[in-house]
Amino acid sequence: MTLAAVLFDMDGTLVDSEKLWDIALRDLAEHLGGVLSAAGRAAIVGTSAGQTMAIFRADLGRPDLDPDEGNAFLSARMTELYAAGIPWRPGAEELVDAVRAAGVRTALVTNTGRTLVDVALRTLDASRFHAVICGDEVARTKPHPDPYLAAAAALGVAPSRCIAIEDSPIGLASARGAGCAVIAIPNDLPLSDDDIAGVTVRSSLLDVDLGLLRDLVATAPASPPAPA
Repeated sequence: MTLAAVLFDMDGTLVDSEKLWDIALRDLAEHLGGVLSAAGRAAIVGTSAGQTMAIFRADLGRPDLDPDEGNAFLSARMTELYAAGIPWRPGAEELVDAVRAAGVRTALVTNTGRTLVDVALRTLDASRFHAVICGDEVARTKPHPDPYLAAAAALGVAPSRCIAIEDSPIGLASARGAGCAVIAIPNDLPLSDDDIAGVTVRSSLLDVDLGLLRDLVATAPASPPAPA
């Protein structure tokens, strides 16, 4: 089995954007007259727009919160923050460029919606990715396998020949469920033993190179097809 593609999560994996989300989520909570708890903030990491609003309603005790209005506020605030530039995580930019230089296909796979991703790509450079899969472009977002299955299909490769790189429990579950070999790069959230079962863990993307990526695909056990 040879490496055909590397599928990168965005927030928290390639770019250190979770701190920007901290600002936007805090501002939304203040706008609604409340304070988002630490547990609520942790639960939001890696989620879709719909899941984020559900957590907000429960955490702030605001069942009346209109999810469309809440997401519009977040989108506008994050657009401002993204437009100012997003810092790459250590080793991320170099790894993406090394993968492409080796002739291996790349995809960006994120639960973030297309509007914000297009702003983020001003920093990331859209030309670095052969495919971009956004959270509002799949029927089911992470932790379902759909985003990673869609990325593999867009690249025309089998998921078993792909490496997915993730930082959150939700993302790891999605990539593993799709049948990809998976690397975890922990960031803001601690990862449990269940989160990293069958996953290769590295402390930083500085510890990931083409040799490791190729070896993981070559030695990965066969994965059963993801459930429909």
